Amino acid sequence: MSGILEGKNILITGVLMESSIAFHAAKVAQEQGANVILTAFPRPTLTERIARKLPKPAKVIELDVTNQEHLDRLEGLVRDELGSLDGVVHSIGFAPQDALGGNFLNTPFESVATAMHVSAFSLKSLTMACRPLMTNGGGSVVGLTFDAQFAWPQYDWMGPAKAALEATSRYLGRDLGPENIRCNLISAGPLASMAAKSIPGFTDLASVWDTRSPMKWDMGDPEPAGKGIVALLSDFFPMTTGEIIHVDGGVHMMGA
Repeated sequence: MSGILEGKNILITGVLMESSIAFHAAKVAQEQGANVILTAFPRPTLTERIARKLPKPAKVIELDVTNQEHLDRLEGLVRDELGSLDGVVHSIGFAPQDALGGNFLNTPFESVATAMHVSAFSLKSLTMACRPLMTNGGGSVVGLTFDAQFAWPQYDWMGPAKAALEATSRYLGRDLGPENIRCNLISAGPLASMAAKSIPGFTDLASVWDTRSPMKWDMGDPEPAGKGIVALLSDFFPMTTGEIIHVDGGVHMMGA
């Protein structure tokens, strides 16, 4: 029986560790029949080492989404490897330390600008870099958010950055819909990834799930989020764009 991504070519960013959601998206995508190519920054060698744990080999391309030269060369590198793309996974986010951990009122604009550029604007940059490759009937762009309708403890300027990411996804869905390119997001619950550990006081934020999640939430299991990404990459959501799918154990729906 063939998988739901059989024969599809997928570019995945953000594979840093085996605990990364992006790693599990790549793993499930390969298991479902996809050809996967990875991008990495700032340490492609680290991603190459982690990629060896995937079911199949995956080429790694260095890509700094804030570097226009890297973005300009991406099309050619991917075309040489895969020929075209059917899907793109945006799993990129960063904020300087002074933009996190309870410093919201004192964060300088330079740090806010960095958070917005890397975490939100890069969805547009990456999508536009990959757009010429998605000519075989369109494609699916999937990003990762952390529910931006709430003000989370310690999350500070990553909150507005995620809100900007969510809005950017909707506008991309609007403007690329005529080309049959869909853009959706997975809103995952807290996971013990390297990105999460960089947020001061992250355990305080994550503790919300211990009391509010109707389903038992496992911070050590990124696979449900990875499966959600793969589902949105597949042809099973052909008319869904600008959407945010929650993979958070149900916390988003709870009133008290």
